[in-house]
Amino acid sequence: MKVTIVGAGNVGATCADVISYRGIASEVVLLDIKEGFAEGKAMDIMQCATTTVFNTKVSGSTNDYSKTAGSDVVVITSGIPRKPGMTREELIGINAGIVKSVADNVLTHSPNAIIVVVSNPMDTMTYLTLKATGLPKNRVIGMGGALDSSRFKYFLSQALQKPGNDVQGMVIGGHGDTTMIPLTRLASYNGSPVSNFLSQEEMDKVAASTMVGGATLTGLLGTSAWYAPGASVAYLVDSILNDQRRMIPCSVMLEGEYGQNDICIGVPCIIGKNGIEEIVDIQLNDAEKALFAKSAEAVRNMNADLKSVL
Repeated sequence: MKVTIVGAGNVGATCADVISYRGIASEVVLLDIKEGFAEGKAMDIMQCATTTVFNTKVSGSTNDYSKTAGSDVVVITSGIPRKPGMTREELIGINAGIVKSVADNVLTHSPNAIIVVVSNPMDTMTYLTLKATGLPKNRVIGMGGALDSSRFKYFLSQALQKPGNDVQGMVIGGHGDTTMIPLTRLASYNGSPVSNFLSQEEMDKVAASTMVGGATLTGLLGTSAWYAPGASVAYLVDSILNDQRRMIPCSVMLEGEYGQNDICIGVPCIIGKNGIEEIVDIQLNDAEKALFAKSAEAVRNMNADLKSVL
């Protein structure tokens, strides 16, 4: 199984590293536009092979898409972060052009690949990729919910003072500070509702911390996080390549599900060898439905800025 990761920055390289040492794929190709950058990252990872004991082949390429041929999954992390003074529309315009070009190039060499979109704004870039390529919706997946849910479970475990692996929780909605929806009502600790252990005030604090989880790390690090994002992408890729059929919140095109149409937004999905195998309909209460509708409206407004690209 072969995976291509376009963008050899912190997130892309971490994803390649996790995929390699966990043996998720037999081959990983890192691709970047910066001369020698992907090659250097790949060599650094490969020099861990004898100490972390893995056999995955990792290689790098400077903008040569022929090296990506035959990929089963392509991860797109490329794009620029928003800079001071830059409007949202400017960011979308620049990243949309980058993501569209990347998608066209990878499909030329890997026409059957499943595409995982990480580039921001993630829901909008997922929508762009789907519309620009004409691929069936099961083959274009936005990775955001997996990361947001992992952060949610972290904050829940901290509040509970219990191991994170004993906690279950899910975040749906748009992948943004004001659009994500941590489902505290459905969160559990070893099968028991979290509400049995935490007060409403504590659960609200966990939800608020989750929603600004990325911004908090940016403030601490001075740049975007990469360990959890990279690992979350690898987790999603693992479920695809090994047909694990995990239920993972992902940004996917909705066609009537959750009362929405013609929008990519985070909902729970079964992820397997065909990408999106199934969209899972969880029963939201009225308050959660209202939050989801509000989140969808915000994402839809952002998608409007794609008119000049599509």
